[in-house]
Amino acid sequence: MSSGEETTEVPRTRGHLLTARDVTVAYDGTDVVHQAALTLRPGQVTALVGPNGSGKSTLLRTVARLQRPRTATLTLAEPGEGADAEAVDGLALTAREFARRVALLTQGRPTPGGLTVRDVVEFGRYPYRSRWTRADAGGADAVRRALALTDLTELAERGAEHLSGGQLQRVWLASCLAQDTGVLLLDEPTTYLDLRYQVELLDLMRDLADDHGIAVGVVLHDLDQAAAVADRITLLRAGRIIADGAPEDVLTAERLTATYGIRIDVDTDPLTGRLRTRALGRHHARTGRLSTTS
Repeated sequence: MSSGEETTEVPRTRGHLLTARDVTVAYDGTDVVHQAALTLRPGQVTALVGPNGSGKSTLLRTVARLQRPRTATLTLAEPGEGADAEAVDGLALTAREFARRVALLTQGRPTPGGLTVRDVVEFGRYPYRSRWTRADAGGADAVRRALALTDLTELAERGAEHLSGGQLQRVWLASCLAQDTGVLLLDEPTTYLDLRYQVELLDLMRDLADDHGIAVGVVLHDLDQAAAVADRITLLRAGRIIADGAPEDVLTAERLTATYGIRIDVDTDPLTGRLRTRALGRHHARTGRLSTTS
């Protein structure tokens, strides 16, 4: 996350095309995601947005195989020369094979006790180690790059239990980067991060997509962050995909107002040219009054 030349190295990865179709997920016999479809393309960032309870995190976790679907098809393909290689069934892969292709940063990971930052980041190398040996030819370099990307090199030997919430979030992100996959999924990754690291994390997502062809899927609550970072946006409500496409096509005032149940205005920031949203509550028309007394 730092700007120095050495810290901008990224893991050696090649993006995978991930395609999910007919994803239906049920809790206690009640469907909470309904026949959803999601495509994550190499070199693109796709943001999943929607109100609380809309199913965006459940959909992401299902695509990552952490949530068992009622129905789903999941395919992964690594782009080759001129055409995509034959797709493989993502649900038929072993856990280790899948983890070499797809990494997920979940919400609410625990605080590890008795481990250094480096130890935690090394967890990301588990798909490359056999049951009988810890040999991992590319592991040291992958961990070093992941620590540098997340601005954790100087904290590598510190005990993880002594970190702030924001620092610990970056440690778990570094573990995902050390996993060296072609698909990176992030579930509300800016939670607990201060403004600087939120911005740098969004920049890192773009770097991974633009410079290394990784397919990035991210759940975000902040619509402006989604508009700034994403090539595509998937908007969900009540477990159904309402719209999917370019930010300017999905994030319209009419659609967002209907989806969130509150008036949301959308315009273009004159400085950046990016979409900008504003939720308007009952007191939006209040204006401050300058005192004229001396």
